Amino acid sequence: MIDYLIGVDGGGTGTRVRVARTAGAGGGEVAHGAAGPAGLALGVGNAWNAIQAAVAAAFAQAGIAQPPPARIAIGLGLAGVHDKCWAAEFVAADPGYAALVLETDAYACLLGAHEGAPGAIVALGTGSVGKALYPDGRRLTVGGWGFPAGDEAGGAWIGLRAVNHIQQVLDGRREPGAFADALIAHCGGGRDTLQAWLGQATETDYAALAPLVLKYATAHATTHAGAQSPDPAARAILLDAGQEAGNIARALDPDGTLPLALCGGLAAALRDYLPQGLSSRAAAARGDAAAGALRLIARHLDIHPIEPRR
Repeated sequence: MIDYLIGVDGGGTGTRVRVARTAGAGGGEVAHGAAGPAGLALGVGNAWNAIQAAVAAAFAQAGIAQPPPARIAIGLGLAGVHDKCWAAEFVAADPGYAALVLETDAYACLLGAHEGAPGAIVALGTGSVGKALYPDGRRLTVGGWGFPAGDEAGGAWIGLRAVNHIQQVLDGRREPGAFADALIAHCGGGRDTLQAWLGQATETDYAALAPLVLKYATAHATTHAGAQSPDPAARAILLDAGQEAGNIARALDPDGTLPLALCGGLAAALRDYLPQGLSSRAAAARGDAAAGALRLIARHLDIHPIEPRR
């Protein structure tokens, strides 16, 4: 007997889950949980560890004794599922859930954003991807090629651009400033420490630089002399990110007829940097990717979808 459904959104920065009871066990969403990154590029073992930690946190937060996996059905939207080998390895490591459905994090995000209806999303988190579901049931993916080759406008891509900026500053090819100083300090303080940082940095580490880019681009950093002007290098990175997000949206829906939602942790922050017209057309997602993953597993079991707890 399946008593619980779990929806998982696992990316390169963190994992979020929603837990709901099935109708036979009382129905309704009961808890949220979170843990570290579960993107498959970081390893299948790491992904399962993060998912299990988030699930345990959700049950603990709800004050519910965690049932065995055989009483749980799980829907997962994970970064890295586009790699079929990683996906197969992940499914093979299933700890024994009663039912498991694995999809890309983009598709889970799409289902959550439009509550299962046709529409398009541009998801901007650690990485980036566009996904559309058309009225005839067709799907289209744009981007999502993975870092560092793709994922334009995502946090890791923004961080990579920021690192390139400080490399040029350290070389004397670009002017120094408070923005560069903050980035260099984050990466250890100088050329040698930056080289060491580069040797071990993951996409999560690069994405951790994105908040500094946002901070200095929006000019609310202060010194003893008062508020600073926006740093032109930081602002240029974000304007380029906005253009890339716009390119994704246009490739998904050239005529602009589908409902469009911006999703992911960077969606709100990058809205002001989107091309003219796109920002006004794009709406906030109605639900998140974990809610979409709940909808995914409910569809698989042919039961009524669980409406997310707001």
